[in-house]
Amino acid sequence: MSSLASPSAAGSSVAGVEEIRGHFPALSRRHNGFPVAYFDGPGGTQVPRQVAEAMTDYLLNHNANTNWAFPTSEETDHALLEARRALADWIGGSPEEIVFGANMTTLTFHLGRALGREWREGDVVVVTELDHHANSDTWRALAKERGVEIRTVRMRREDGRLDEEDLAGKLTPGVRLLALGAASNALGTINDVPRLTRLAHAAGALVFVDGVHYASHHMPDVRAWDCDFFACSAYKFYGPHVGVLWGRRELLERLDSPRLAPASAQAPDRLETGTLSHEGMVGAAAAVDFLASLVSARLPRRERLRLVSQSLEERGARLLGRLWQGLEAIPGVELYGVPPGGERTPTVAFTLRGIDSGDVARSLAGRGVFVSHGDFYAATVARVLGHERDGFVRAGCAAYTTSEEIERLIDGVRRLA
Repeated sequence: MSSLASPSAAGSSVAGVEEIRGHFPALSRRHNGFPVAYFDGPGGTQVPRQVAEAMTDYLLNHNANTNWAFPTSEETDHALLEARRALADWIGGSPEEIVFGANMTTLTFHLGRALGREWREGDVVVVTELDHHANSDTWRALAKERGVEIRTVRMRREDGRLDEEDLAGKLTPGVRLLALGAASNALGTINDVPRLTRLAHAAGALVFVDGVHYASHHMPDVRAWDCDFFACSAYKFYGPHVGVLWGRRELLERLDSPRLAPASAQAPDRLETGTLSHEGMVGAAAAVDFLASLVSARLPRRERLRLVSQSLEERGARLLGRLWQGLEAIPGVELYGVPPGGERTPTVAFTLRGIDSGDVARSLAGRGVFVSHGDFYAATVARVLGHERDGFVRAGCAAYTTSEEIERLIDGVRRLA
């Protein structure tokens, strides 16, 4: 087994890229005679065989509703508890703090309504220009519903970072919540969540972290960050389309969340409305277990996840460095955000002078290189950087991305230029 890095745990090694690729049937696809290179991971990664098999097994052999006294219902109860345990290991919380839902956006709207019932006109929520609108518009809805004031922290145009001085100035008494992204889904910028959380707590505010893009590339640690809420989506880290919300148990227990009268008042059930996608929850757990399986060591799951995450981060940084260098050398290409070596994910946003981002994406797709284009619901980022109309081309590296695919992407853009 080839190793991506040298994990610190004695006797352990992490699967190399070719072994990882063997788990993904989608990678055998060809388009116009070219093998497909998937750079669309920031919008949703491909799914390993183990995840699909786990979901199929649940649906065919264990499918039932919960809390009843017959075997398939009891098996479902056990499977959903195991799903909470797996996601707790990935995020760093406890199983009873893991809430599942349709997606991050829906969960955030639901949490916002619950928190908003405690807020009054004149209370303040701080959001940022750098964020996906799921972590800004969801809170802006409270301005209409509750009269809450929304303050927006500026993004620095020159490097795609938050203006932290502006953020500190907006954290005044009366701020109830800071809604912060751990990483920008458009630019890849990683924010200093622990430090910004300390600033918010010092002002008496709660902290909600959008971890959707971060969790695609790094293992979260909500305890170390000391945040209050954290949300992510399993389909960004090799799982199915299901959302996950973590919250401190003491906060979840007292939230006045919209729910049906007969429903459980205990966390995490009190935030889960209706019957959930059991197969999605099982698939999310299988995605976590897939990542953990990439290290050959008999260690607790979270420790294996840490080793895998560290190794994939190091390889992602190398891929990013080559991609940035190659694109930067092409006349007419403009790159956005923090350069390699800074705090960022291996996700690159760029434009090609004189060519619409959609046309760039279509041209690359013709040669089997799949990239995304537009504003990616980070519309404020696009506006601040002057690309509100056509957005960017976005290419993200995943666990299955190879150096050869990076060269194909660079070559495709060079041909266009």
